[in-house]
Amino acid sequence: MVHHAVLERAAIGVGVDRLDSISLLNEAKNGSRRSLARLLSLIQSGDTTAIDTVQNPPASRSLGITGPPGVGKSVLTDRLASAFSDRGQRVAVLCIDPSSPVSGGSLLGDRMRMEESGADERIYVRSVATRDAVGSLPFRLSAMADALAHAGHDRILIETAGVGQTELGIVSIADHVLLVEGPERGDIVQAEKAGILEMADVVVVNKSDLPGAEQAASDLRSGLEFGRASTVPVLLVSALNHTGVVDLVETIENLIPSDTVSSMRWRLRLLESLQQTVLSDNRLEDLVRRLGDGEVSLQQAVQELLQPEDA
Repeated sequence: MVHHAVLERAAIGVGVDRLDSISLLNEAKNGSRRSLARLLSLIQSGDTTAIDTVQNPPASRSLGITGPPGVGKSVLTDRLASAFSDRGQRVAVLCIDPSSPVSGGSLLGDRMRMEESGADERIYVRSVATRDAVGSLPFRLSAMADALAHAGHDRILIETAGVGQTELGIVSIADHVLLVEGPERGDIVQAEKAGILEMADVVVVNKSDLPGAEQAASDLRSGLEFGRASTVPVLLVSALNHTGVVDLVETIENLIPSDTVSSMRWRLRLLESLQQTVLSDNRLEDLVRRLGDGEVSLQQAVQELLQPEDA
């Protein structure tokens, strides 16, 4: 027997998928983590009805946490989530885990390093694989953040996989960016090369209990001497030992959005949207094959993709 609710949906001409997404969102707003998880999965899979459902989110504050592997981003993210929760905020954490370009698999192991957050009902942690994204940030991450805002999360933390040119994409999603560095000078040089240093709103030298931390902070301050960067704070923190975290939280709370970053955000969102459009084009795989066989040049392939599919 067909359920009456399904008949009613069909009768008023509203798509079942649309109503299902709305139901999931409403249940997520009422505290259902299972419904929130299902909604986020739909969004990440590219479900357009789910993405449309989470448009125009309520105000929330998002923080991108980036830095090279091994500097303690996961532990610091855990400490920050707990600190914001202690202030009465509902916190969501999106942990980005890169997928293998060969198998497509992903470890999704960040939750194992989130010791404090896992036991806090005010904190929601979600691991997100990059899947088919060309860069190190998964597609539709912005819509996932919007869903978390709709679900009542005051603070959204987005921990990226590691520094690189593609890490600049975090600027398109997060209101502010926290760059985490280690005591080693090599990490700082890498950040300068990647360009993420000049986009950061706060810089932290984590593992400040190790030798070289003070010198690393000094080097970073020297690299941030000019223009907007001259006002970027550089803090010493040891997430493992819980030192400096309170000062870091206060600094983050006092950040003011920048018009320059907002402009950069829309530029990067446009580029991300163009990338998604290309990857979802039905002609892409055939063009890749033809390129490999020498049937078309790279420029010819680009021109074909710029034409409408039914042209």
